[in-house]
Amino acid sequence: MRDALVPMVQTSLRNPRGAARLILAMNLGRDALWTALALVAAVNTFLVLLIVHTSATPLPLPGYFEKPLTLFVLIAGLMVVYIHAMYWAGLVVGGKGGLMDVLAVVVWFQVLRAMAQAAVVLLSLAIPPLGGLLSLVVAVWGLWIFLSFLAEALNLRSLWHAVAALCVASVGLVLGLAVLIAIIGGAALGVVN
Repeated sequence: MRDALVPMVQTSLRNPRGAARLILAMNLGRDALWTALALVAAVNTFLVLLIVHTSATPLPLPGYFEKPLTLFVLIAGLMVVYIHAMYWAGLVVGGKGGLMDVLAVVVWFQVLRAMAQAAVVLLSLAIPPLGGLLSLVVAVWGLWIFLSFLAEALNLRSLWHAVAALCVASVGLVLGLAVLIAIIGGAALGVVN
């Protein structure tokens, strides 16, 4: 497992479009991809709760930070909505990829993101200023990786097309979030008193 994981991470960091091609060539099944998304959402939930509980923020947090299951549903739901939004937005800007292709690269990106978040948390606990710097580097590098993944998954001509798809998908995410809050209920999320 480690023998395959380390080279894949290295390829993702150096040549994200090449890594995306490798991921898509695996041709993973629908069930495996959705299960992987659920697992990644669970790991992200744990990391978010860890960050919240290890950082001293004076600001009041929404109620869902006290309810791990609700937070998991919110994170998983947002991922599902965003995957669909990116797929449809990609088609709007001229992409030709499939929904499962977008799902595959998003799942792998979330795995990378979870590893980076864990590194940021550990470094922030040990040396807080370096943790902040690493967080900034991860955000910028992560955006480039994600845009490259998206461009490859949707067969877009350039990263600028991926930027356009991401912008259109962000509008879809906001609308999807509104629907998700309506379904789960504002009170369950701590949005409504």
